[in-house]
Amino acid sequence: MSGSVTVKDVTIGEGMPKICVPLVGRTLAELLEEAEALKPLQPDVVEWRVDYLEQAPDPTAVLEALRGIAAALPELPLIFTFRSAREGGEKEISAADYEGLNAAAAASGFADFIDVELFGEEGSVRRQIAAAHEHGVFVILSNHDFQGTPSEEEIVARLRKAQELDGDLPKIAVMPQNPGDVLTLLAATHKMCELYADRPIITMSMAGAGVISRLAGEVFGSALTFGAAKKPSAPGQVAAAELRTALELLHRAL
Repeated sequence: MSGSVTVKDVTIGEGMPKICVPLVGRTLAELLEEAEALKPLQPDVVEWRVDYLEQAPDPTAVLEALRGIAAALPELPLIFTFRSAREGGEKEISAADYEGLNAAAAASGFADFIDVELFGEEGSVRRQIAAAHEHGVFVILSNHDFQGTPSEEEIVARLRKAQELDGDLPKIAVMPQNPGDVLTLLAATHKMCELYADRPIITMSMAGAGVISRLAGEVFGSALTFGAAKKPSAPGQVAAAELRTALELLHRAL
C-alpha cells in the first residue's frame, strides 16, 4: 500500500491504525453531550452516524446538527455518514435524498469526509464523489455485508472497485459465520494492500469473532478502526480506550 490521507494533522495510512469513534445521539443535545464525553478518549477521528438522528433525513435539521458537532469538535476530522437500512443503518432513505444530503454536507464546510455506499447506482455514486472532491472533502466508499463474508476474491474486487471509482478510502465490513471467515477478511486485506492498493483501505470483520480484525490492522493493512465511546454503532466495536491499549501493544511489537 502506498499513499495516505491527511486531515487536521491526522494522517490515515501511516503507522498505527487511527481510531474513529461514532456519535449516535438521536437529538442535537444528545450529540453534543456525546461529543463532550469522547474528548478524554482522544480519538483520531469522529464519525457522525446521521441515520440515528430523529429528524433525519430532513436536510435543515441535519445541517444544523452537523454545524453543532463541528463547532464542538473543531480539531477532530469529522466523517458524515448516513448508513442506509439495507447496509445496517437505522432507517431507509430514498436514493435522491441520500445523494442530496451527502452533497449538502460536502458543500457545508463542516465535514471532512463523506461516507458513500459503494452499491448505490453508479452514476449517483460518481456524482457524490465528484461533489465531495469539488469541495475538498474526502470520500470513504463503503460496503457493509451483514449477511456473511464473501470470498477473498470478492472482497478484493469490491475494494478495487471502490478504488477505481476514486474513493479516497475504500472500506468493507463483513459478518463472520465462523473463525475461517475472519481469516478470509484478513487475507483479502493483506492481498489488497500488497497487490493493488494505492491509497489507505479500511476493513473489518464484525461481531465478537471479528474483533481481532479491529486490532490487527497494522499487520494486515487496514488503516482505520472503530471504537465505541458509549453505544457502539456496529457489532463488535470495543471501547475506544481498550482499543488504543491493544493497538499500542501491537504497534510496539512490530
